[in-house]
Amino acid sequence: MLTRRNMFALAIGTAAVAAFAVGTGMAADKSAHAFSFPALEGGEIHLSEYAGRAVLVVNTASFCGFTPQFEALQALADAQAGRLVVLGVPSDSFNQEAESAEAVAEFCEVSYGITFPMTDILAVKGPQAHPFYQWARARGAVPRWNFHKILLGPDGDFVADFSTQTRPDAPRLTRQIERALRGARTDG
Repeated sequence: MLTRRNMFALAIGTAAVAAFAVGTGMAADKSAHAFSFPALEGGEIHLSEYAGRAVLVVNTASFCGFTPQFEALQALADAQAGRLVVLGVPSDSFNQEAESAEAVAEFCEVSYGITFPMTDILAVKGPQAHPFYQWARARGAVPRWNFHKILLGPDGDFVADFSTQTRPDAPRLTRQIERALRGARTDG
């Protein structure tokens, strides 16, 4: 089992490789489907598993003024099940996350009934950011706070990103999701 210190060292090393790849153009043409994340409750989440569906990647936090967006994110995930995947990425990059994956999982389940996939606690900004966020940064998507949203198309291409203030049910976001879903499959 990885300790928090080992996970941090692994994240730093992975981020350094990703930063080198982005900086040298090696990751410029990479689809988001090339990325995976450690899952909150163990195992891995591979974005390639969601090929054919749109994916809304949202960096989350348990103790933030925007935390009530969890409710709208779950409603969105339920309404678009089989066509859209909401992926929560708990992050302490803005110092508002619980101290452990277990605490995050319990908070999300008990407080909001979250059933969409969640990653382990990850960095989303700076040189230690997860490689997916390095990739997104190369496309102009940089989280400036919790609940920043990145929309991926069914092919794994970057579609758009939305600020923290953009609610999951905002017309601007839902229109972009519908555009991305036009080519998405409809099975679960």
